[in-house]
Amino acid sequence: MLTLEFHSHTRASKDSLTRPADLIKAARRKGLDRLVITDHNSIAGALEAQAIDRELVIVGEEIMTTKGEILAAFVREEIPAFLSPQETICRLKEQGAFISVSHPFDELRAGGWKEYDLLEIIPFVDAIEVYNSRCMLPRFNRRAREFAVKHHLAGTVGSDAHAAFEVGRSVLLLDQFTGPKEMREAIRGAKFRVKWSPWWFHLTSRYASIIRKIKS
Repeated sequence: MLTLEFHSHTRASKDSLTRPADLIKAARRKGLDRLVITDHNSIAGALEAQAIDRELVIVGEEIMTTKGEILAAFVREEIPAFLSPQETICRLKEQGAFISVSHPFDELRAGGWKEYDLLEIIPFVDAIEVYNSRCMLPRFNRRAREFAVKHHLAGTVGSDAHAAFEVGRSVLLLDQFTGPKEMREAIRGAKFRVKWSPWWFHLTSRYASIIRKIKS
């Protein structure tokens, strides 16, 4: 059984100051086998991390579309923000990437989805995120889980770690895989180990954003 975290951020994200090396160190210390790094609209930090530890790191990206955020793994070419969901998914499929949807029903984030927009894309994605540690209200995750069950979708979970100490709070336990095709098969049998992150974890993101504004 392989332990995978699907949702971490490096300093390439505007709301994280965590260095790739720090994420890797935390992941190894906590016994993770794979770490999908998904900075906002960038793969620079993930590539830097993969250069340090190719066995551990899978390059991903959290992409803001015109309707909500897409969460992808095995990304080879960076996808720009604010394309339509359909265009974003098309570009990811051309790369063979694994495609999920970030915190789909989180009403407190800009990247949340309206259900009618989500219904348009679910035939073309591999999974949706059914638990995100940083969702402030339990009903956001509960609604995502209910939606996945209703529509027979595979689920991903993620710590949404913006700091190294958050790594490993929510992980997937699944069979071994080597690439996106095998991941699509393994994800159906995945088990979840999840833990909610309290509100004060979000202060790390606010601090990072303030520091970046000061430095810019």
